[in-house]
Amino acid sequence: MTTKVIYFTVNGKLEKAEFRSDCSIADVKDLFRAAAEAGPHDILKMYNPSGSMVNISPRLEANDMDSCYRLEVVASDLQSVAVPTELDSMENRLHHLESKVLEEAGKTPDIVFELKSQVEAFKRKLENVKHLSWLGLFKDKNEQQAKFSPKTRRSRQNVQEQERVRRQFLHMSSLQVTEEVREHLKTPIFDNWQWEEAEMMVLLQVMYTDLDFLMVFHIELEVLQNFLFEVYCHYNNIPFHNFQHCFCVTQMMYGLIWLTDLRNKLERIDLFIMLTSALCHDLDHPGYNNVYQINAQTDLALRYNDISPLENHHCAIAFGILSKPECNILKNLSSEQYKQVRGGMIKCILATDMARHNEILNKFKVTLPVFDFKNKEHKEVLMKIMVKVSDISNEARPMAVAEPWLDCLLQEFFNQSDTEKLKGLPVTPFMDRDKVSKPSSQTNFIRFVLLPLFTELTKLFPCLEQHILEPVRRALEYYSNMEKATQEEAGATKS
Repeated sequence: MTTKVIYFTVNGKLEKAEFRSDCSIADVKDLFRAAAEAGPHDILKMYNPSGSMVNISPRLEANDMDSCYRLEVVASDLQSVAVPTELDSMENRLHHLESKVLEEAGKTPDIVFELKSQVEAFKRKLENVKHLSWLGLFKDKNEQQAKFSPKTRRSRQNVQEQERVRRQFLHMSSLQVTEEVREHLKTPIFDNWQWEEAEMMVLLQVMYTDLDFLMVFHIELEVLQNFLFEVYCHYNNIPFHNFQHCFCVTQMMYGLIWLTDLRNKLERIDLFIMLTSALCHDLDHPGYNNVYQINAQTDLALRYNDISPLENHHCAIAFGILSKPECNILKNLSSEQYKQVRGGMIKCILATDMARHNEILNKFKVTLPVFDFKNKEHKEVLMKIMVKVSDISNEARPMAVAEPWLDCLLQEFFNQSDTEKLKGLPVTPFMDRDKVSKPSSQTNFIRFVLLPLFTELTKLFPCLEQHILEPVRRALEYYSNMEKATQEEAGATKS
């Protein structure tokens, strides 16, 4: 495995980092975090020589000393950023304390010097932050725009971590998201790796707001925020089916709604069902699929009689969250509207069970020659298809965004097959680390699942040819070439 050498500057000092290309994203970020002497919750930003922000990941391009990256550290405590007057007050109190000690003891104790140093260092860091402009958010309409920086995927943390994320979310939710970010959020090229959990919740709030859901369904902002936070808390800290995946699926659904002009083709309640289904579609996913649940005779498989155990569980968790008054974004719906939303969400989430893929796709194919947006059955199967497409849409994204997701998925797959071997259960073939390669896992999936599905949807929405279908075709070519190179390398080794 090749080793990458990255030259970068941090705090004006030239540094060098070395890591293998098969390192995890978390390991690479920890390496740069250590080089920058950053705290566990500080945020890292990396810029290329031209000044554009780049992802901190194993895919970072190697360079030399003449083309250094620039690494910056940003304080993650947003509440502190917003109250610089308190720092001034602290500095004044320290100055008063130092004067008093000098009068009584004749010299300044080391502890006071240390406190003064910490305050000065923090004030310098805040000056570099430029009042949250790096967030792509405005404190007011006159402040300049910028971007977010990446962070390791984390969710379902301990209570203290969750509360920290909640504070960040609530603080940022009162700020204005720039128009550029709002427009970018509507596209399939959106880069999820640049956003933290709290920031993603802000963007989810933007989605619900910009689709007029709060106004149409009389949703109180505080209730929506409580709901989004509870959804975040109910995604587990696993390699793939985590809160960041939930955000990606929801963001793709949001983008498809705008790209296909569904706002003018479906009722607002249908859009609400699809977006909320995408948000809730993998709640409390344990990282082991339905086949494992059934073979291992888990509580979920027993509870749901081996019928889509995970998807039934995701639905149950979703409506468990909605049963809490403070999180119930459905509380102001009429009984008929509630019945429609609940029934629609259950159907859409259950449709994400890949065991039902061909059944649902074939139903959609039948409707295409005569598709009518006012036909209830046609609309219902379209909504299922839209959630399914959003769920497995990573390969429609730019390769720099999509490929790290494949690494995460394979890690989760291999974890399952390792457990199956340990427990003496049937080993799921496409998850067996001894039989599956990265390119082979994708070529078949793209060829036999993604392309047929996306091709049919494009027949109804020709605009998706450019935005969805072409990127998936390029992904197939990319992994086919990778698979061919892997086979040739294996053949050369044998000879």
